[in-house]
Amino acid sequence: MNKRYMWIKVCSMDGKVSHRVHGLSKLTKIEELRPLLVDKFDAPIERQRLYYRGKQLEDGHSLFDYDVGINDTIQIFVRQLLVDSQEKSAIIEDTNKENHDAEKAQYQNSLEEQVLSKYYEVGDLVDAKDIKQHGSWFEAKIVQIKPQKQVSQCVPECQSTLCQHKINENKFDDGLAYTVVFDDYEDSEGPQDLKLGFLRPRARHLIDYDNIKVGDLVMINYNIDSPTERGYWFDCKVTALKQTKHKKEIIGTLLIGAQETELENCKILFTDEVYAVENNTLLSEQSGKQNEEPVVRSKPEEPKCSRCKDNPARKCRECSCRLCGGKDSPEKQLVCDECGFCFHLWCMDPPLTEIPEEEDWYCPDCKNDETEVVRAGEKLKASKKKSKMPSANSSTSRDWGKGMACVGRTKECTIVPPNHFGPIPGVEVGSMWKFRVQVSESGVHRPPVAGIHGRDKEGAYSIVLSGGYEDDLDEGEEFKYTGSGGRDLSGNKRCAEQSCDQTLTRMNKALALNCNAKLNKDGAEAEDWKGGKPVRVVRNCKGSKHSKYAPTEGNRYDGIYKIVKYWQEKGKSGYLVWRYLLRRDDPIPAPWTKAGKKRSLELGLEMQYPEGYLEKNEKEDEDGTATKTQGKRKHSDLGSDSTKKKRKTIAYSLSSDVENLIKKDSVNKKIWDECLEVVSEGAQEFLKKVESCFSCICCQEVVYNPITTVCSHNICKSCMGRSFKAEVYSCPMCRHDLEKNILKDKNETLQKILSSLFPGYEAGR
Repeated sequence: MNKRYMWIKVCSMDGKVSHRVHGLSKLTKIEELRPLLVDKFDAPIERQRLYYRGKQLEDGHSLFDYDVGINDTIQIFVRQLLVDSQEKSAIIEDTNKENHDAEKAQYQNSLEEQVLSKYYEVGDLVDAKDIKQHGSWFEAKIVQIKPQKQVSQCVPECQSTLCQHKINENKFDDGLAYTVVFDDYEDSEGPQDLKLGFLRPRARHLIDYDNIKVGDLVMINYNIDSPTERGYWFDCKVTALKQTKHKKEIIGTLLIGAQETELENCKILFTDEVYAVENNTLLSEQSGKQNEEPVVRSKPEEPKCSRCKDNPARKCRECSCRLCGGKDSPEKQLVCDECGFCFHLWCMDPPLTEIPEEEDWYCPDCKNDETEVVRAGEKLKASKKKSKMPSANSSTSRDWGKGMACVGRTKECTIVPPNHFGPIPGVEVGSMWKFRVQVSESGVHRPPVAGIHGRDKEGAYSIVLSGGYEDDLDEGEEFKYTGSGGRDLSGNKRCAEQSCDQTLTRMNKALALNCNAKLNKDGAEAEDWKGGKPVRVVRNCKGSKHSKYAPTEGNRYDGIYKIVKYWQEKGKSGYLVWRYLLRRDDPIPAPWTKAGKKRSLELGLEMQYPEGYLEKNEKEDEDGTATKTQGKRKHSDLGSDSTKKKRKTIAYSLSSDVENLIKKDSVNKKIWDECLEVVSEGAQEFLKKVESCFSCICCQEVVYNPITTVCSHNICKSCMGRSFKAEVYSCPMCRHDLEKNILKDKNETLQKILSSLFPGYEAGR
């Protein structure tokens, strides 16, 4: 199954009716889920109430908003119509009459449709393949045999008439539809109509391990998700047999689903439960043994407790006493009404002699601290827990940047994936941000605190040069950078003195991988340093104490650097550190040069502040509440219009190729006209406008393999396909009805334009 799709289980409040819903995603809206439940639960949309973990699911929200995961259970409550007693009795009488007539008509139709099969009779016990769920074999019983009326066992997303599914169906087909009911199978959706190719006589012959040969086709028990546990029954081609003194093992290839997808190298653990595959035979050739009661096969029984596996001799704090883990005296255990854990009376502090008479009981961890409850007329007082915190007794006046030092990201760069090497589309060299969290949001350097961003198997994507190590030496066009590690940061410290040697692991190894040389534990130097992987470099204002190239305020993106060499040496602290020589390799002039400063002025690259930050500080200054530190801010920080000078900006222009492609994309002419209006404001504003106008409503990212609908909306092909698999054939934006073959009409022109404007954004999509 495609990993982008999920399924959930919906059951009624009494648990008598359950239904598994497939083809959903995390972004499925609640109002999109309701129509899928109408027929199964006889619940009109306006009378449905859905609940998950005690919360009522409301329209307008998605499954992701309620943290609904794969295979989770949602409960449905159907509200009853309010009618008076006379109307109710009349409705019941009419309903009973309609049901009686329907049952009579159905019985007559079944007699008319009942036909004779050459292979089976009604009531025969068979093995049937449930191709709608697990694609495995289950015990079933034939309840009806009728002519096929466009009965297709093909999966819904398959449209081809020559697909492998239909080839497998037609390999053994007699033109009849067999209605079967599965035995004790809770995931089944009720009776199913199957073709003869998905039926066979019930397995009844166990095969001894010594009689199994390589190449045999047998039926075995296997769990695809957890191979060490019991699962469902599949056909298996034996490819190898391994037997030791204490263990017997079968290795084979599983045949799964209607198309008999092969899953190779599966280790079969239950070697004493191997059945011979029975073949369909004519009724005239069948022996009496075929209709005898077959052997009862084992079923996967999940334990109630996943931790102790219901082992009575094993202590468990999940299903038994939370404190001692003992399973003795269950009648002397209290259950917390909040967390649901059990507690022995004698394990409590202080111990209890009898079960409390209160209707609701809470354990010490869940019970509210009475000191935190503010009663009528009382003032807020510190709780026992908060009164012991260091902040309660701290006398510092530092405001930590009004929370910006530890604030979380409000947005995330989705133009390129996190493991993107090279420049970020739309971010100019010389761009400046007030806080590190803004640098993270832009995608230039994603970690909000760490100085190196990379993976020890791929390389480093970006670094921040802030003078945090005394061995750093910044010379502008090239600098010597010190690796990470060798410091004790316990106790939530963000910086500390060097206390041990650095090793070539983790981020240090990631930086070394960027060098155009084979990884060497003793260091290496690149023969062609420009051939190495690019590293985005951000300089922080903290480095201005040691370097004239660092900005005096905030953070600045200085372009692409390459690693020339790396080596290990003893640092000023006396411990071994890893050193890296980085040299600039960017066609854009550096921001500290004369040409770079001129370019920044022409592009209008100014300090970027969080949304609402300047307005808040201006209001505080007007009210006279600004601190002394804030009083030292420059007028430019407050965004004063009086200090802004009219600057001559570079007239940004699109390349001729992109302009021609935009003219060809006539279906999006109105949107492109809106985007072209901001070209004069520069490349940054233009790309922001394009990103906003061509974002997919489903995944909230720039559209990839776009489908342009008749209503002039652009949706990712994968997102549209997910909607169609859920049998929702309407535009996700405006609900306009769409043709089912629209997935073939990909807008190639728009894809070329977006790839030119945002190079590399399709990676990982």
